[in-house]
Amino acid sequence: MPEKIQFTPHLVDTHCLIDVRTPLEFQEDHIPGAYNVPLLSNEERAEIGTIYKQVGPVAARRRGLELTCSRFHDLVDRILAHSSGRPILVYCWRGGLRSQSVAMLVEMCGTPALQLSGGYKSFRNHVVEYFERCDFPSPLIVLHGMTGTGKTMFINGLDPGKWSTIDLEALACHRGSAFGGLGMRQDFSQKHFETVLWDAFRRLPMGLPIVLEGESRRIGKYYLPGRLYDRMAESVRVWCHASMETRIKRLSAEYARPEYKEKMLEALGRIGKKLGGVRHAELKRRIEEWEVEGIARGLIEEYYDKTYYGKRSWTPDLELELEDFSVAATALESFWAGRS
Repeated sequence: MPEKIQFTPHLVDTHCLIDVRTPLEFQEDHIPGAYNVPLLSNEERAEIGTIYKQVGPVAARRRGLELTCSRFHDLVDRILAHSSGRPILVYCWRGGLRSQSVAMLVEMCGTPALQLSGGYKSFRNHVVEYFERCDFPSPLIVLHGMTGTGKTMFINGLDPGKWSTIDLEALACHRGSAFGGLGMRQDFSQKHFETVLWDAFRRLPMGLPIVLEGESRRIGKYYLPGRLYDRMAESVRVWCHASMETRIKRLSAEYARPEYKEKMLEALGRIGKKLGGVRHAELKRRIEEWEVEGIARGLIEEYYDKTYYGKRSWTPDLELELEDFSVAATALESFWAGRS
């Protein structure tokens, strides 16, 4: 019988993780870095599940053996090709028969293999508990500010030797506003978003403050997991400023791509009631005629500034000017040094 081990984060870096669940299960979410070597196809798993319910476990296992025995050789070859000399750790949904059978098969062919106790479910529980605790390796510095100030660009340009950074919008594949999905696709599950976010935090170095952008509880269709939103609200808050002309320039550079035109019109239609007939018609005209700066100015003045942060109920720990990112980085560094 293969040895069973409990999930710990370091296994992601040290072991070759083999996910033997179906492609659909793997697509919904999986442990970072895992390879999908399914024992059963999506259709085969559904068939065996039906047999298990209608006939019983013995008949289901016999049918499973009938379906899979001819591909055992290929299964082992694929696993060994992925391993590259690393210890092999096999998992399924709950650490049951699928992962046990494949780990045993690999061992029978002369290569040691481990089985993940509790399977994917144990990893999923770890992720959920992580964001309930939110005991990050360093303090959080959360940047807020009106649309177009350049918060994301500023965060991503910070010196990695001085700061850790998390780009929530990049991980969520959405910029968090009515037009935030332009050029991006949120085509994975909430569970996978949480896994990707967990992995980003896991990779951060110890000791460096973590800078990230303030968001609402939801970014596009994904929700910030656990207590993350509350933890961010309890952390150091920075309010970022930039002139209207700078905001227009930065917003234009991000959104003013001709391939976005039709999607912009669709997004505008979704906020038509909030804008009102006259303002909606004017912004629609600007998009149709592709008045780039006019589009950016109109969105800032008629939508973003009236919708977001309309009532800020908190006082920032720092007011940061983002006209010049290098100057802003120095100001942030001085502020943080003064708190140490």
